Amino acid sequence: MTAEEAIQHHHIKLPTAPPKGGVYKPVVIVGNIVYLSGHGPYLGDGKYITGKVGANLDLDQGKQAARQVGLAILATLQKELGSLNRITRVIKLLGMVNSTPDFPDHPKVINGCSELFATIWGDDNGIGARSAVGMGSLPGDISVEIEGIFELA
Repeated sequence: MTAEEAIQHHHIKLPTAPPKGGVYKPVVIVGNIVYLSGHGPYLGDGKYITGKVGANLDLDQGKQAARQVGLAILATLQKELGSLNRITRVIKLLGMVNSTPDFPDHPKVINGCSELFATIWGDDNGIGARSAVGMGSLPGDISVEIEGIFELA
């Protein structure tokens, strides 16, 4: 099943690709590697999931925010590449969680995105190397930010 077919099969609805928020490129392609700039949990219409995990949001809400980041990433990749079928695998994700200093479960939050990508590309190609860290704050008080590296066909 292709990535586009998996999205339809699982009834996954993508938001519009988020607008740029600064001086950067959302996607840079070098050879067959796609570098994706950090994305937040974009809901559409300029709205994001905000708040600090461990204070305003619990673990499950943080995980849902990370899944929403994954959807925003997919929307950007689809817009920039023309089709998600051009992506053959997830190489690496860096997940940053806006969290309280004592929050211990950053990897469980970022699983929201990783599980989504496994649904799209399968366990072998949808799960790559990953880091998950806590941050004292993120731009616009977004709950989660994720950047990624992907392989092109």
